[in-house]
Amino acid sequence: MKRRHLLAAGIGALAAPAIARADAKYPDRTIRLIVPFPAGGATDIVGRMFADKLTQQLGQTVIVDNKGGAAGSIGAMEVKNAKPDGYTLLVATSSTHAINPTAFVHPPYDPIRDFTPISSVCVNPLVFYANPSLPPTMMELVQLMKKDPGKYSYGSAGIGSIVHLAAEYLKRSVGGMDVVHVPYKGGAPAIRT
Repeated sequence: MKRRHLLAAGIGALAAPAIARADAKYPDRTIRLIVPFPAGGATDIVGRMFADKLTQQLGQTVIVDNKGGAAGSIGAMEVKNAKPDGYTLLVATSSTHAINPTAFVHPPYDPIRDFTPISSVCVNPLVFYANPSLPPTMMELVQLMKKDPGKYSYGSAGIGSIVHLAAEYLKRSVGGMDVVHVPYKGGAPAIRT
């Protein structure tokens, strides 16, 4: 079975040298870099920086194409269904290649069989932030949320995204608290509200 190219998000160097060695004529046209989340979030920022560097190193235009939704599955499916010629790449995340394939009963793709890893690019930390009017420490905030069940909410990049799972883990690890999850198509829309 032919496999697609995948650009993995993790620690490492740029993938350009590996791609350039694959075929002496590659690339001879524009490369599409699918970012499986909306513009403005962490994955998009990393994807755009990578696309700029890749364009410089390959001497061929690399365009970013944001395909947000379903915690990254829509963008991953776009790459899975693309011609496996190296001209459609994916900025993969923990959501697209670890969480989604294990969280869905019938995942729409196999992260190993349907993709070929090229290179790790970066690691994005999870950061907790809140409105400045709320308590300044995590424990004070947890106490406040436990005191007023259902009053507070948090946004994530979608159901099953790493932020959603981290928040659910936090809720469970502090003995449970009723905080409303508001899923968005990506991190940037969640931050803007």
